[in-house]
Amino acid sequence: MAKPKNFLESLAEAPAKTLDKTLAESGRLANMALHNKPVKKTGEFWHKLGPGLTTGAADDDPSGIATYSQTGSGYGFNLLWLAGYSFPLMAVIQEMCARIGLVTGKGLAANIKKHFPRWALYSTTLLLLVANIFNIGADLGAMTTAVQLVFPRLPFEPLIFLITFISLFLQIFTSYKDYAKYLKWLTLVLFSYVATGLIINIDWHTALKAAALPSLNFTKEQFFLITGILGTTISPYLFFWQTSQEVEEEILAGKTTLRARKEIGRNDIANMRLDVWVGMFISNLVMFFIIAVCGATLHKAGLTNISTAAEAAAALKPLAGNQAYLFFTMGILGTGLLGVPVLAGSASYALSETLGWKQGLHRKLKQAYAFYGVIIIAMLVGLFVNFTGLDPIKTLIYAAVLNGLVAPVILIQIVKLSSNEKIMGKHKNGLVIKYIGWAATWLMIVSGIATIFSLL
Repeated sequence: MAKPKNFLESLAEAPAKTLDKTLAESGRLANMALHNKPVKKTGEFWHKLGPGLTTGAADDDPSGIATYSQTGSGYGFNLLWLAGYSFPLMAVIQEMCARIGLVTGKGLAANIKKHFPRWALYSTTLLLLVANIFNIGADLGAMTTAVQLVFPRLPFEPLIFLITFISLFLQIFTSYKDYAKYLKWLTLVLFSYVATGLIINIDWHTALKAAALPSLNFTKEQFFLITGILGTTISPYLFFWQTSQEVEEEILAGKTTLRARKEIGRNDIANMRLDVWVGMFISNLVMFFIIAVCGATLHKAGLTNISTAAEAAAALKPLAGNQAYLFFTMGILGTGLLGVPVLAGSASYALSETLGWKQGLHRKLKQAYAFYGVIIIAMLVGLFVNFTGLDPIKTLIYAAVLNGLVAPVILIQIVKLSSNEKIMGKHKNGLVIKYIGWAATWLMIVSGIATIFSLL
């Protein structure tokens, strides 16, 4: 009796056509199996995320963390509703900015320059530059203090210079393709705040009830803080960054001419919308958890006045344990590394487009000296803000409030641009989106006016 042939022997003796057919079928089945794997789908989803994800993450910079920490420590869960109610407003505005970039192939300042009076452009750019520099300074200081919490023997001055140098080096000497990947992966550090919220003991029934039902005390301190929250959530620097990054992504994809960038399809808009809404959802989710964490620990313990984001992290240590403390501290450093380049970059995009300079992170230093010069100057001035003796919390909160006061001026321009059929064509705002945009604008105007009167 002949010995049965094993698989390899049978395969070797098979006719060539049968062998080709078998291998082709095996390859097809393997490809189908791979395609249906959750990992494959997750990879495809991650690939679709880009400027919207990094813009949303950059919103939760140390300035935002300090503002949210002060909100939670000062008012407990009372203002948690701001996280949910500001989400659609923030997402709609950022989607408008993204569409402006995709459809026109230009940044926001370039579009304002073309369609609005010069005084509006210059005043907007100047206010943005001032607000961003203060914000950069506050963020650099918070990052340095956060590192010192883990390594207390490191001196402040050399450390803040080192952090500034690292951030500048990455912005100037890293290719845009690698730089965009670095920013994208860095967004994952935001989940450290979600992890902190899951580690500590939060009364979720009370927290979720406060998140669903708005409440106000109508005090000047609360109005001031709400303007700061809105200013760090619906923030001018995010408008300019989002628009310019959509243009950068198109250039990275090979659309190097303005004509090529204007050729967009339905898939481009759909992918952009997914990217923006996911990014803004993550941003507001993190805002929710920071307020909830500080409300459940600091406010409950009677610590109602937090000076810095790092102080909030330090206060968590005895109340929530080492794990929560380290997660919170790691988040400050990571979001600073993400937020500071966005602040400097958005200021440079705005000023460069305003003055007609060559601009873009896709360019090398020797191709855009002025563009990178603005980034360097903004970073250095922000660095030296830390040596002026300004109170850290006041710098952070006032930067957020300044953003809240500047935002309405720019929002009016954004809504008008994105609603104009001559500019946007078939991609102009629909009625619902348009009304939400105007609602966000009026909310920022009312909040700003109330804050100004509260200071008089």
